[in-house]
Parts: sequence; structure tokens; C-alpha cells
Amino acid sequence: MVSLSRMFQVLQGHIQPAPHRGRKTRLVTKDGRCNIEFGNIEYSNHFAYLLDFWTTFVEIRWRFVLLLFVASFTGSWFVFSLLWYWIAKSNGDLTGQNRTDGHVQCIDNVNGLTTAFLYSLETQTTIGYGGRALTGHCAGTIALIIIQSLIGVFINCFMCGVILAKISLPKRRAKSITFSDTAVICLKKGSLCLLLRVANLRKTLLIGSQIYGKLLRTTTAPDGDTVILDQVDIDFMVDSGKDNLFFVCPLTLYHVINTSSPFYELSADSLPNQDFELVVFLDGTAESTSSSCQVRTSYIPQEIQWGFSFLPIISRTKTGKYRVDFSNFSKSVRVTTPHCVHCFETDADQKNHNSHNQENQDKQQKLGIDNLGFQVIDIHDSMDITKM
Repeated sequence: MVSLSRMFQVLQGHIQPAPHRGRKTRLVTKDGRCNIEFGNIEYSNHFAYLLDFWTTFVEIRWRFVLLLFVASFTGSWFVFSLLWYWIAKSNGDLTGQNRTDGHVQCIDNVNGLTTAFLYSLETQTTIGYGGRALTGHCAGTIALIIIQSLIGVFINCFMCGVILAKISLPKRRAKSITFSDTAVICLKKGSLCLLLRVANLRKTLLIGSQIYGKLLRTTTAPDGDTVILDQVDIDFMVDSGKDNLFFVCPLTLYHVINTSSPFYELSADSLPNQDFELVVFLDGTAESTSSSCQVRTSYIPQEIQWGFSFLPIISRTKTGKYRVDFSNFSKSVRVTTPHCVHCFETDADQKNHNSHNQENQDKQQKLGIDNLGFQVIDIHDSMDITKM
């Protein structure tokens, strides 16, 4: 019965489910990726990626990391197998070469390219089956095995470091932080506010969390120049402040729409026709790894609902635990909301004026009203008193 009632309310329009994500071109996608590309970069600037090769290898896609992993090991094995083959051929160790009586091989059981490749692999990976080994007859083999061992250790350390760095990237922690699909505008604490929700899907906290926003829009400067992606700061806060959030359960962030807010001139009718993008940032330090991370998302005008408020999602169970119902995380319900900020301020001023008049009337009733027809006379002690 509860589910049927909820469906009936949705059909009536009382409860607003999360709308479909808009197709408008964004600078920041809903999952935090930046939709931007660079063009006409000078060819010489590409060498900057090679100079900062560590960051380049950490930031490339996993498919390229795996390809680099396979190519680096296989390539090194093959290159050194050619060197071992060349030493064996120079010494006359290969099959088919004329060997004299008492011939001593540089490497036992290396008599072709295949066996040279196997020896290179066994040497660099320190397998050591025992079938192929140096005889010590050739001095060049000793130098070559030292060089291959050192290069193999370097490749192992480098590739392990790249894979470990990619696994522990802070943006992976950011995947467990989610924002509501929509934002809402309604009354909160006597002010018209823009609200949105953010939740931490892990039980570990984000230490020193800070929330802020940027409003991106195209504006015209006083000199007539068009400024694309002009940025305006948007302050968000929770009931306990805006810095060092206690991020153990989903939080409702709000921005007060006042005279200093860029949303001050908006109304319920003009909001869907606007062209802007609200980018929201959450910065924090992961408690378990002590790595800093940033979570981003964006909202376009079609994803901001005027006159709606979020449904409650936190309840308390019979066992005393607090339960978060994420099925209502992005759902909203219609509430009574002024049509615009000016309407709200006008109504508030009228209420304040009426309240002030009422207070004056109450004060006059308590103090009384002066009667101008009442005269005050002085009574002197010397006046004669008529005796009856």
C-alpha cells in the first residue's frame, strides 16, 4: 500500500523524482570530468610531457599502462636475448658452427636464438632452472649479466610504482562521494535558499572537508568584450558552518539567495531560460590514506527545481542505529515557495510593517491615551474648607 501511495503521489506531481540529466554542453560533467580540449599547441611543448614522465605514466589510461608493462618486460628480454645470442655466435657456441676439440662455451646450453631468449628471461626474472648458466670463460658475459640484472630491477620498481600510484589515486576515493542529481530552491530558516545534497558512501571520514561553488556563465564586460566562462564564487554552508564538515552522514548544503548572490534576479519563470552552470567542489583528506581529494559535479538551470524541498532520508531504527535511505536521496517534494526573491522580500517587509504597527498599538493600549480635555489644578493648604 505504501508503494502504491507513493506512485500515486508521483503521478499527481506532489513528489518530484530526479529528472533526466540534461544534454546541455557542460564544462564539468556530473561525474566530475572536465569537458575541455587543447588545440594549436606548439610541437615543442609536447616534450614537457616527456620531462614530467612520472605524471604522464600515472595519468594515462589503464590499457596503456598494461601495454607498457608487457612491452617493457618482453622488450627487455628480447633485446638481451639478441646480445646473448651474439656472444654465443662470436664464441662458436651455436648449433652448426664448427667446434674444435676442447671448445668451452660461454653459456651452457645456449645454442640458438630460442635458448638465448629463455636464458635472458630466466636471468632477468631470477628463475634459474639450472640448465643454462655462465661458464666464466668469457669476460663479456659477466658484464652483460650485471647490466641486465640492474635494468631488470629498475623496470620492476618503476612498473610497480606506476601501478601502485594509479591504484591509490585520490580520485578513486572521490568515487564514493556522491551529489544529488538535482538542486532545489525553497525557504530555509526564513530565507530563500538553494539546496543540494552530498553523501559519503564510506564509513571512513573526510578530514577537513570544505565545500564551495563556482557559477560559470557568459557575460559582457563594461568595455563590450564578451567573457566566456566568467566565474563567480558561490558560498555553501551547512547548519554547523562551511568548513571542517562532520561528514559521517549525508549533508544538505545551502546557499542563501540575497542581494550579494548571483541568483538574486532569478524567478521561478526565468530560471529554466537561463544559461549558466553551477559547479560544486568538495575538498577533503581521506582518513585512511591521508591523501587529499576533490569531488566535483555541476548543475544546469534545468536541474534546479524552484519550489521543491528534499525528502528526509535519515531515520532511527529500533536498535538505536541511524539509517540512511538513499532511495530518497535525490527526490524532492513540492513546498510553498515565493515566486521570486523580490516577492519574498516585499512580503517580509509588509509583515514587518504590520508587526511594527501592531506593536505600537499594543504599546499605546498599555500606556493609555492622553485626554486633552482634562485639566490639572493645584490644591493649596491655605484654602478654606467649609464645614457642614
